[in-house]
Amino acid sequence: MERRVFLGLTLAGTAAWGLNEYLSGPEDDSRRLPPSVRIAEFDASGKQFVVGDVATVRRKDAEWKKVLPVDQYMVTRRGDTELAYAGEYWNSHDDGLYRCVCCATALFDSKTKFNSGTGWPSFTEPIAKENVAEAPDNSFGVGRTEVSCRRCGAHLGHVFDDGPPPGGLRYCMNSVALKFAPRA
Repeated sequence: MERRVFLGLTLAGTAAWGLNEYLSGPEDDSRRLPPSVRIAEFDASGKQFVVGDVATVRRKDAEWKKVLPVDQYMVTRRGDTELAYAGEYWNSHDDGLYRCVCCATALFDSKTKFNSGTGWPSFTEPIAKENVAEAPDNSFGVGRTEVSCRRCGAHLGHVFDDGPPPGGLRYCMNSVALKFAPRA
């Protein structure tokens, strides 16, 4: 076999394998989530009542597909982004907490929400640093910081350094990754 043919077949096989992995999704979350994580728990009024270790929420990809509508699945489990100005919460001004749509962990307080002009719900900070995970995201050739739920690994959005003072951060989230709970 010629060297060019061998290299071409190897490259084609690798590309096909990668495409299959992307389309089929992960089998479950156990590869990237530890058995337990430290989470700050909040009551319906937004008051923190405990910080402690809790079991992570881990499901097979097929299970996530069964319990989440397609748009929530594609954003939270596959890292997609909803269209600007299309989400339910981008222009919401109600008082309450924004929880993870996959596991109900408290993520953001409406008191830190602001109008960023981007078309996505934006916050100056998470309700508790323990509840979110941040990781480098260089997809599409752009350096960003991905934000996910620490308890279930759901993709929430990204954090940028163009927010208002004093912190200067903008947690730009997808509405479909969040479930609003009015303050009690």
